[in-house]
Amino acid sequence: TQIANGINQVWMWDISYLPSTTKGRFFYLYMVEDLYSRYGIHWEVHECESAEHAAKLLEQACWREHLPLGQRPVLHQDNGSVMKSYTFNAKLKELGISSSYSRPRVSDDNAYVESFFRTMKYAPSWPRKGFATLEDAKAWVHKFMHWYNEEHQHSGIQFVTPAQRHRGEDKEILDKRTQVYAQAKSKNPERW
Repeated sequence: TQIANGINQVWMWDISYLPSTTKGRFFYLYMVEDLYSRYGIHWEVHECESAEHAAKLLEQACWREHLPLGQRPVLHQDNGSVMKSYTFNAKLKELGISSSYSRPRVSDDNAYVESFFRTMKYAPSWPRKGFATLEDAKAWVHKFMHWYNEEHQHSGIQFVTPAQRHRGEDKEILDKRTQVYAQAKSKNPERW
């Protein structure tokens, strides 16, 4: 994985299976996440894995973040067939995005986005019996992403939300938190 000290420098992306209520049928969550903020930039749910869906996802992520052509992030990904496809790589080149790949047969090289998928699939609201329809899967993921980005205080980014970090609000929040701790320590030094 690359190193980022600000938003939109390194993105990670992957595709994860979402079970349906029909045995053997799956839906697929395509997800782009910012490394620095852990913010879910863009996501879509589809009925199949496809390089065309992936290319569209990435293009929309760039639009959503209003990224000019010369300021595109490095995209970290695993070595899946979609990621290696001509269609997807042609879109990367067109968008001016360079790639970083996981090492072959090393499952934790795309750890941040895999950690996101684990958080999602262990959420209390996760439908244990699967999704009945594609629309159900899309609606659930949309609701989850709102929670994850806007409400979830992420342990990897000092317990601010990904949205707060992505918007740059984290510095003020963390400064205030430091002041509160300093005041508490000065009032009750024996507790520290």
